[in-house]
Amino acid sequence: MDIIPQLILNSIIAGAIYAMIALGFNLIYGTAKFFDLGYGALTAVGGYAVFYFYKTLGLDLYVSILLGVLIVGVIGFIVYKLVYSPLRKRKSSGMVLLVAALGVLTALQAIIAILFTSQFQTLSQNSSSEQVFNILGGAITQTQLVTLIIGFVIMIVIGLVFRYTLFGKAVKAIGDDEEVSKIVGVNTENIIGWVFFIGSAIGGLAGILIGFDTGIEPTMGLSLLLKGVIACIIGGIGNVYGGVLGAFLLAFIENFGIWHISGEWKDAIAFAVLILFLLFRPHGILRK
Repeated sequence: MDIIPQLILNSIIAGAIYAMIALGFNLIYGTAKFFDLGYGALTAVGGYAVFYFYKTLGLDLYVSILLGVLIVGVIGFIVYKLVYSPLRKRKSSGMVLLVAALGVLTALQAIIAILFTSQFQTLSQNSSSEQVFNILGGAITQTQLVTLIIGFVIMIVIGLVFRYTLFGKAVKAIGDDEEVSKIVGVNTENIIGWVFFIGSAIGGLAGILIGFDTGIEPTMGLSLLLKGVIACIIGGIGNVYGGVLGAFLLAFIENFGIWHISGEWKDAIAFAVLILFLLFRPHGILRK
């Protein structure tokens, strides 16, 4: 197995995961205008929801995944309605919303740990018998191939929704100016609620796919959130397409950066790239 084709495949797979996280995060940030740290915990909620339905109750795999995605979307919507929406109506500062989001992240992680313990879990029934494909000299598992396909499908669907639907245009209008959107008749509260549902569901699906590939733990969401945020900042915070571009750029830099060094340096490389962009191109590759 050649190392370069494998590094390219690993980068594309990681990029698809980062892009899904960045898509959901950018959707929420672009409309609500604050860093929703609680979004990170929702990725773990998706993984553990499928773990409960699929491995504990023994439900069908696809039914479990669908239920898991719906539950994460509903939880994201409820968190917005109960926590973030009242704060936004009171014109709370970004710092207050950030602290509230940190509280949501901590609370959800604690609830998961209480219900399922902090022990590492896997969603796959028998990973040793999983089919492995050889693509241009690199190896990719069936789970990773499915992750890649789903990631690209979601990117295309979100792009089409933003370009051709009234909902997508309303979301972009709110991102440009929420007050003007209200004046011209856009129900901003309803639209932002749906954005939280959709963004949370995308994050939950990413957590589910990671659970089938590598496994799940209650604190997994924080590291995923950080990678998604870095991808958003690199590509252009608030720009959905920029987030996808930043995700794949970050994935390639990470994987090729550890070519001749230990894999533990991957996070350090990611944050080094973040610092460089904050210093020399703070608005990212693509402007909002």
